[in-house]
Amino acid sequence: MPDQISSPAPRSATDLFSDPLDSHPLWFKPSLFLSPNFDSESYITELRTFVPFDTLRSELQAHLSSLNHELIDLINRDYADFVNLSTKLVDVDSAVLRMRAPLLELRDKIQGFRGAVEGSLLALKDGLSQRAEATAAREVLELLLDTFHVVSKVEKLIKELPSVASDWSNGDVNPVQKKNASGLQHVENGTTNLRETQSMLLERIASEMNRLNFYIAHAQNLPFIQNMEKRIRSASLLLDASLGHCFVDGLEHWDANAIYNCLRAYAAVDSTSNAEEIFRTTIVAPLIQKVIPHGSSGGLVSGASGDELENDYQQIKKYVENDCKLLLEISSAENSGLHVFDFLANSILKEVLAAIQKGKPGAFSPGRPKEFLKNYKSSLDFLAYLEGYCPSRAAVAKFRAEPVYVEFMKQWKVGVYFSLRFQEIAGALDSALTASSLVLVQNYQSDENSQNLTLKQSVTLLESLRSCWSEEVLVLSCSDKFLRLSLQLLSRYSNWLSSGLAARKKGSAGANPGCEWALSAAPDDFVYIIHDINCLAKEISGAYLDHVLQVLSSCSTEVLDLVKQSILYCGKSLDDLLPLVINTIMEALVQKSVEDLRQLKGITATYRMTNKPLPVRHSPYVAGVLRPLKTFLDGERATTYLTNAARNDLLLGAATEITGRYYELAADLVSVARKTESSLQRIRQGAQRRAGASSDVSDHNVSDTDKICMQLFLDIQEYGRNLATLGVDAANITAYRSLWQCVAPADRQSVINF
Repeated sequence: MPDQISSPAPRSATDLFSDPLDSHPLWFKPSLFLSPNFDSESYITELRTFVPFDTLRSELQAHLSSLNHELIDLINRDYADFVNLSTKLVDVDSAVLRMRAPLLELRDKIQGFRGAVEGSLLALKDGLSQRAEATAAREVLELLLDTFHVVSKVEKLIKELPSVASDWSNGDVNPVQKKNASGLQHVENGTTNLRETQSMLLERIASEMNRLNFYIAHAQNLPFIQNMEKRIRSASLLLDASLGHCFVDGLEHWDANAIYNCLRAYAAVDSTSNAEEIFRTTIVAPLIQKVIPHGSSGGLVSGASGDELENDYQQIKKYVENDCKLLLEISSAENSGLHVFDFLANSILKEVLAAIQKGKPGAFSPGRPKEFLKNYKSSLDFLAYLEGYCPSRAAVAKFRAEPVYVEFMKQWKVGVYFSLRFQEIAGALDSALTASSLVLVQNYQSDENSQNLTLKQSVTLLESLRSCWSEEVLVLSCSDKFLRLSLQLLSRYSNWLSSGLAARKKGSAGANPGCEWALSAAPDDFVYIIHDINCLAKEISGAYLDHVLQVLSSCSTEVLDLVKQSILYCGKSLDDLLPLVINTIMEALVQKSVEDLRQLKGITATYRMTNKPLPVRHSPYVAGVLRPLKTFLDGERATTYLTNAARNDLLLGAATEITGRYYELAADLVSVARKTESSLQRIRQGAQRRAGASSDVSDHNVSDTDKICMQLFLDIQEYGRNLATLGVDAANITAYRSLWQCVAPADRQSVINF
């Protein structure tokens, strides 16, 4: 730290415990005197608040004394050098004077030279500026002279062109009559050569006009150019008129050379839109007018055909092939420099769009989905035909980016079409699913290789799913929406089933409309549902899925995998409903069986407090316990529509559930009987003790509980035989084993046999 005071040396080498000579109090810091920003007044002002002036003065004097001692020590230490310094500094002032003179002289020379250089530099800059101005003026003058010469040259060349009234006599020939049987009209050689010469002259004029436009763009604000604007405008109008007549004449006579030269002329003056418009109005419009007649004001022409466009497009394709192919080939020729033209979009497609809008506006209406889809697909086919004239992919991309192409595609309200189809397809399924009961259909076969669907609800679902991907409905650009609709249809059907089954289990439809069918359905009716679920799941994961993937075959592998997974997932959701349907049937059958099982409560009344002997045969109610299950399995619907796997699952599940209920009722009956028997036994024993009678009067008699258990044992044996008749081994049912242990005699507990 700079302000830290180091401990000074003691007074002598042996005086180790005395104060040092230059010891200072803590508030006095000599290092602050060496600071560049030291101010004596502020220093004293700061210390006066806690240090008296006398103390401060004595301390400063002591510090001054120590500095003097230190100076003396330094002089004594370097005395020889101090003495030599005085000898070396003899006559220093005179030496300084001698060195100052040449330095001053050198500075004056440098300043003079700097002034001369700056003057020369200014003169040079002025000269360069004047030279630049002269060069710019010369360039402007040359530009003006070139402009004047080009204007004069253009006017001279225009005068060499034929007049419109006389020399362009062939320009009014009807384009319909321009061909003979071979496709071309034979003209005289002189006329052809004249047309070609004029087109070459026009190309040359256009090239000069291109130069003229370049000059004008660089000197448009000059008075000279402004004075020539009238001449330039006049020359430009004459060029446009002459070029238009020559272009029309070349088109009407199929003069390839003249057309090529005219197109190059149009490209030179950057007037491609004029050429495209002339071709549209001169050649394309009359042809389209014959195919789709329409008035100039946009009204429909009487006698016009309907709104179908397929036949119209076929005729237009023929006209394009016969009357437009030459120009399209010329404009798309390689290295021709004519790729700036787009006659496909701005001439042909533009006129077709205008004709449809005026002559057949109903073709764009999605209100009639079937006709709309047919016209839309025909239009896409027509666009693909036009794209066939594009020489490269870049040309196709350019064609699709044209405003006319975009406007043409906007006319087709595909989104509205899908909404209408959505309402049609989804509405049909929703209407079928909101029926209050299951509706059977007759003689419906979902596919040649599949079984018949039995319910109208299932048939409507399959037809709706197929409609989403049929050629009469699907729009490929909306395939994602139709896929979502297909999944929604499957989800709606699955929800219809699950909601109905839940309502049946609950016992009421509640606030869920469309579940009434499940409440009114008989157990046999659910067989139809099981059959239809199997058929639908097989169809969806098989032929239906293959058809969808085939329709979307142009998509990437990743997309196809996602589509496949989504459809298979919905198909699996149908399979997952099968256990619920089987459980519903089982619950209904078990409920009927339990009604017969409740008759076993009469066994207690039969043997309680009676003298009946031990039973030797089963009760009559046993025959009716499994009768509902057997009747169901032997019924026509179950034998016709249930698969062996579903049949076995239902049989085993129902038998297990019925046996479980049987065990609950029997075990409760036996438990109550034993408790009652025990209570009666205690009462008898007490009465006998009071009367003094022997306690083993009835020890050799069979108890009522034993009779009840014996009757139940005979019943479950018969029940086991009935199960075996249905194909179920009773010994494999846990509840039956428990029931056997509950009622079987002691010597029969270990082995179950009937």
